[in-house]
Amino acid sequence: MKAEVIELITTVLQVLQVNMRWMTWNLFLAFIPVALSVWLFRNKRGGSWVWWLGFLSFYAFLPNAPYLLTDVIHLIDDIRRVQSVWMITLVLIPVYIVVIFGGFEAYVISLINLGYYLHRNGKSKWIFPVELITHALSAVGIYWGRFLRFNSWDFITQPDAVITKGIEEILGKQPLVIIAITFVILWGLYWFMKRITLAFVNKGVTSQHDHHIHNIS
Repeated sequence: MKAEVIELITTVLQVLQVNMRWMTWNLFLAFIPVALSVWLFRNKRGGSWVWWLGFLSFYAFLPNAPYLLTDVIHLIDDIRRVQSVWMITLVLIPVYIVVIFGGFEAYVISLINLGYYLHRNGKSKWIFPVELITHALSAVGIYWGRFLRFNSWDFITQPDAVITKGIEEILGKQPLVIIAITFVILWGLYWFMKRITLAFVNKGVTSQHDHHIHNIS
């Protein structure tokens, strides 16, 4: 019994050690568009070639954030290896939830910052269409990343392959169905998480305002 417990713990630790590598890397990529969105959309700048270069980089890296949703496929393999309901429930699933949530929240914050930029520049009516276009582009990017194994920097290192193979592959019936389903998932989750995020932010701002008034009085 003791040997089985030790073996189980060892297996879980090995699984987590392997997962931490790709989870850390994927989260790093997911938060690149967040940093870019703050620099691009939260500061009063725009129009220069540097800004446009940053804008293109923003869209190139943005699919990395919701891409973490597809990493749930690794959980299936991990469950087969661990084969312990308690370890799966108390360790593996919580770790995956935190990582996937972190990645998608990075996507939500990035688009909220983009919407803020459009609103500040008097283009509030563009926010919803731009969000839909972004979901569609991200769905394509996720497909390219998951099935064709393209990376964001391949737009620079191998643009011909991205354009030719990337476009050819997404024109088939199955890829279009996958991309369409991904688009719907992104749209629905974003709609939900955007409202939660904004409610949380607004509550924090209100609390700080009330605290400031209380200190003055």
